[in-house]
Amino acid sequence: MSAHPHPLQRLFQFARPYRAKAIWATVFSVLNKFFDVLPELLIGVAVDVVVNQQDSFLAKFGLVDPYEQLMWLTVLTAFIWIFESVFEYLYALRWRGLAQDMQHELRQAAYGHVQKMAPDYITNARSGRLMALLNEDVNQIERFLNTGANDLIQVACSSIMVGAIFFALTKSLAVLAMLPIPLILVGAFWFQKRLYPRYVAAREAAATVSTRLNNNLYGMATIQAYTAEAHEQLQVQAASDDFRARNADAIRFSAAITPVIRMAILCGFVATLLYGGWLTLRGELGVGAYSALVYLTQRLLWPMTRLADMTDLYQRSMASVARIMDLLESPVPPDGAKRIEQARGALQFEAIRFGYEPGQPILHGIDLAVPAGKTVALVGGTGSGKSTLVKLLLGFHAPEHGRILLDGESIADLSKQSLRQQLAYVAQDPFLTDGTVAENIAYGDAQPDRARIQASAEAAEAHEFIAALPNGYDTPVGERGSKLSGGQRQRIALARALYRQAPVLILDEATSAVDNETEAAIQRSLARLHAARTMLVIAHRLSTVRQADQIHVLDQGRIIESGTHDALLVANGAYAALWRLQTGESTA
Repeated sequence: MSAHPHPLQRLFQFARPYRAKAIWATVFSVLNKFFDVLPELLIGVAVDVVVNQQDSFLAKFGLVDPYEQLMWLTVLTAFIWIFESVFEYLYALRWRGLAQDMQHELRQAAYGHVQKMAPDYITNARSGRLMALLNEDVNQIERFLNTGANDLIQVACSSIMVGAIFFALTKSLAVLAMLPIPLILVGAFWFQKRLYPRYVAAREAAATVSTRLNNNLYGMATIQAYTAEAHEQLQVQAASDDFRARNADAIRFSAAITPVIRMAILCGFVATLLYGGWLTLRGELGVGAYSALVYLTQRLLWPMTRLADMTDLYQRSMASVARIMDLLESPVPPDGAKRIEQARGALQFEAIRFGYEPGQPILHGIDLAVPAGKTVALVGGTGSGKSTLVKLLLGFHAPEHGRILLDGESIADLSKQSLRQQLAYVAQDPFLTDGTVAENIAYGDAQPDRARIQASAEAAEAHEFIAALPNGYDTPVGERGSKLSGGQRQRIALARALYRQAPVLILDEATSAVDNETEAAIQRSLARLHAARTMLVIAHRLSTVRQADQIHVLDQGRIIESGTHDALLVANGAYAALWRLQTGESTA
């Protein structure tokens, strides 16, 4: 497999629509630097006018009077400063605008790509790392485009322009003045190479502190309940001390870069001062030219003091580019092209085999029919494959063998959006967005129907507690529904599924973590929905599914029993054993 192109090349490919903006920004940066260098030359011309007067450089253009020369020199200086300021405004406007555009496009593209991936991808990639990518990495690129790109361009332009002036005036002095530049470049990259692992160690230590604090903030109730405050304080202190030590190591090293570069600059400046002065005293170099070269030496070499910062910013941004582009280039699960407008809700699982890891199958040839308008339940122990079947039905994964049909149509041929519009899903741990109760019930609907929201809540037996909230349906639920109890969140999730009015309702352990009252409310809601739509119910609590039209018992990826609740109790098999375990009742 060939290696990836350079991150800068990958960024250029992504930013193709913004190339015109980048080109104009570069042009304005170059023009700004051109007019920025000219004032040093004008200082030399001004000195030449004062010293040589009628024999000055400007006198060759017909301006014999020294006062007239100074007047025109003042006018020229004003125009140069105006143009320099105008182009500084234009390049800042272009670069910062480009930085904001790229920040927006990269974040949108990365997040959009993540939304196309299966939920397990987020788990495997670690949500914390993806958050860092969507925030810190994108912001790192924005910081580079904001200032770093312009700085690199202007340092290069300054070196070329000033070097050209030096060589035009005196080649020998040019060589002496520019001699420190290779040493500065080599030194900067030498330092940077050794700084990189220190920065990495410091960032890892900072991530450890952040993780520890984040974990403790979420678990503060448990920390306080177990009076573990002192213990956790020591843990945070140890992580913070480690970060401080690693950061100090990086700071000690990075603090030496600029002084070392200053010493190299001193060599170039002293060379210009002494050798240039010697040439001037011998009459081989004009006084004005000497003055200009002294100022230009500082203009040539002084920006090099920021070279370490510029290269650091560049390297960080290129690493961020590589991570974002790797995400954008990660393969997306295949999607079908067919659409289905309104399904009846008949489901068929045919010889389904699947495993998350090669050679470790979870499902072994599952055959299962869910007739339209019927309620079918899947029960069994943890790891038996119940939730995996739901993930396959939702299109999060594709079976290794076999197929799943919706109204006789293979879901592999349907677009995932079209498929999921026919399904309403209630998870064991429901996700609530940080909005109002009404916004969560009508989640995904661009034009919510208030009457339908209330009807859905009533059907889910959630209206009573919602009406008792401070602002009723307009009450904010907090981050992840933190202002509501677990049972309230679950009933809102059920109301959301009912609001969708999809032909297939999927409940994945929807009652396993709720209180008896909430379970009873959900059971009553499901009883009213019986025969109104197709329901696929996964449950640990068998009391939730006793009214199902058909119950299938899974064990290690295989269906070992099927039948109604009463028939399975009479059979006295695995289901009956589970029932006795949960209820203590006799099946006789």
